[in-house]
Amino acid sequence: MLVIPRSLLKTVRLLLRPTSIADPKRAFEIRSDWEVTRMLSNALFPPDRRKIEEWFFQHESEWIAGTAYRFAIEQAGQMIGIADVDGITEYDGKLGYWLDWASWGNGYAFEAAQELVRFVFTDVGLPTLKAGHAADNPASGRVLTKLGFTQIESTKLFSRPRGETIVQCRYMLASRDYFASSHGGPR
Repeated sequence: MLVIPRSLLKTVRLLLRPTSIADPKRAFEIRSDWEVTRMLSNALFPPDRRKIEEWFFQHESEWIAGTAYRFAIEQAGQMIGIADVDGITEYDGKLGYWLDWASWGNGYAFEAAQELVRFVFTDVGLPTLKAGHAADNPASGRVLTKLGFTQIESTKLFSRPRGETIVQCRYMLASRDYFASSHGGPR
């Protein structure tokens, strides 16, 4: 098994660095905002500080095992969110991202996800990525389609933070399509 080195990813405005055990405090602050957490399918609200810490403590071993690559998104030296690919098998993984509410609308989700997609297809070599968003979060859908993802279905899903069933729009992007498009061209 090839272990991908834990390394920094840079964009024009952002630094994506592998998460660390110093990140749970800021993650807790971000996830304490209902507007952020209600868009996540499996998060607790209000967040549980201990569970967030436990989750972060797993990140390095997930990376080494090749089952998840999780990055803290930094802008101007401050962590503003997380971008990750998890649930990785030899065939695919699931792209996810969440940002503090103050960072919404600045294009940071697209910028971070674009670099993470490049990393996963180029450095990791995954053949396919999946992603999803709550139907009432069309901004996330715009990020995914701008990245080249195609919507494949809408399905009902239980939203843990909302405590109710929602409609989730699901997407897919194959690396062959990514590399054939302008998305996969030189950086």
